[in-house]
Amino acid sequence: MAAYPLQQQTLHLQHQHSSKPATAPIHRQTTHGNPQPDAVSSASLRRGAPTDARGLRALIKTLSSASSATAAAAPNEAAAVHAHAAKLGLDRERTVRNGLITLYLARGGRAAAAALFHGFPGGRDVVSWTAMVTGHARRGLAAEAVALFLEMLDDGGSAVAVDAVAAAAGFAACAELGNITLAREAHRRVSAAGVELDAVAWNALVDMYAKCGDLAAARRWFEAKPAAAVRTVVSWNTMISSLSRAGEHGEALALFHDMQRSSPAAPPPDDATLVAVLGACAKLGALGTGRWVHAYIMRRRRRHHPGRHRGADAADGVVVGNALIDMYAKCGAVDHAVAVFDGMEARDAYTYASMITGLAAHGRAGEALEVFDAMQRAGGGVRPNGVALLGVLSACCHAGRVDEGLRHLRDMERRRYAGVTPGVEHYGCAVDMLGRAGRLDEAEALVAAMPVTPDALVWGSLLAACRAAGDVERAERVMRRMGEGGSDSGDYVLMSNMYASRGRHGMAVRVRKKMRKRNVSKDPGCSVIEIDGVAHEFRAVPANSVTHSLDAE
Repeated sequence: MAAYPLQQQTLHLQHQHSSKPATAPIHRQTTHGNPQPDAVSSASLRRGAPTDARGLRALIKTLSSASSATAAAAPNEAAAVHAHAAKLGLDRERTVRNGLITLYLARGGRAAAAALFHGFPGGRDVVSWTAMVTGHARRGLAAEAVALFLEMLDDGGSAVAVDAVAAAAGFAACAELGNITLAREAHRRVSAAGVELDAVAWNALVDMYAKCGDLAAARRWFEAKPAAAVRTVVSWNTMISSLSRAGEHGEALALFHDMQRSSPAAPPPDDATLVAVLGACAKLGALGTGRWVHAYIMRRRRRHHPGRHRGADAADGVVVGNALIDMYAKCGAVDHAVAVFDGMEARDAYTYASMITGLAAHGRAGEALEVFDAMQRAGGGVRPNGVALLGVLSACCHAGRVDEGLRHLRDMERRRYAGVTPGVEHYGCAVDMLGRAGRLDEAEALVAAMPVTPDALVWGSLLAACRAAGDVERAERVMRRMGEGGSDSGDYVLMSNMYASRGRHGMAVRVRKKMRKRNVSKDPGCSVIEIDGVAHEFRAVPANSVTHSLDAE
């Protein structure tokens, strides 16, 4: 989670040739709310630039928040602004110097930023430290950012008053690094320093523990809200998303229900909440909760846009619509997914990919391929991506359209689809497709010719095809090629069953013994049902576990 975002504003800066503020903003266009500044050079600064600290800070702030593409187009502008500030004697002014540190780090100038940081007149303050921590984290240098944060908390005995903004930056860097030991140490030092966490820092703390793998601590600190913090929608989203990422989808839905029961004290869910909840519904097959979320979206749309008339199953926003399509498809209500897709005013590549994948998974291959054709004609920057093409291969597999599926795979290999190259999952689907069609020689040849290393799913698909065809010799060859590390429990069980079906019971027993010798355990079966909006998960218990429990009693 990032530290406090900088608010964007249109800045009117003074120029050398005029005593009045300029009336034209320093940026010409806005994309997604972020100003896109013009490239700054020494020549442009000589022609006209702010001459006071306030104007210079505003210029630096705007340049620091520029997009990565804009920054890459003007890599030397930080040095030009620095030189201009030095010429005016403002480079020693604390707020300007802190801004220059941020600007240098945004442009990749770590050495220049470090020189400014270590050469601070009168010593560094918490803003200087926070600029260094945040700047390194945003450049993907999480380890360096965490080291700086811990150093700030020590700082050689100097009195740096760490505040909530700095704590949020440090927690975010720890979350990016994913090291639970350093995360706990950072939290301990912040607590020892007596820092009072606000809502942003508290959310960052919860997110840090969740991303570092300590979900229990994340939940504990989510419940232990600091006095200075208010539980905002971001707070709920952080915890719900963390539970969903960790596979605790039932807990995520339960927390969402808690959020609803806490109303009106709790804030209403926003798009991020709904997307996280719909994702959990998709994983659990919780269709009832998913339908409730869809109904909530429709009520919100009618409340906020009473005069707009769209399809009954349309959704507000592409991301929420995509989540609805994915949820309905994975919960088996593919017709509802189609209705949402048809009602969407705007679609992106993931909209089409979700619809193609959903239709393919339910055996509606013809419709899936029709959607893919529509995707190719859509224009507006919508292009087939890897997920959509995986859905196409799956559709061809289910429909038995093997040659068409292989044509799409070859087109991917020839880079016909811009930016998409076939991955192991695409080859695995193609192997499965050939195996289902009984073309085992081609399937085995494709595995041998793959430019990527086959994974367990690829080998499993080939092994299943051998089982279906009764080709024991080929299956034995596949198992040998998989080696000791490439086989999972399903492969051993499949091989054992294949021997048993051919009357070779001795070999079947040997395979089972090999599983025990290599400590390969079969994953228990699992099923989920939804009752009154609550998802209940049931897992099969191995017979030997029941026996041991009874013996213990």
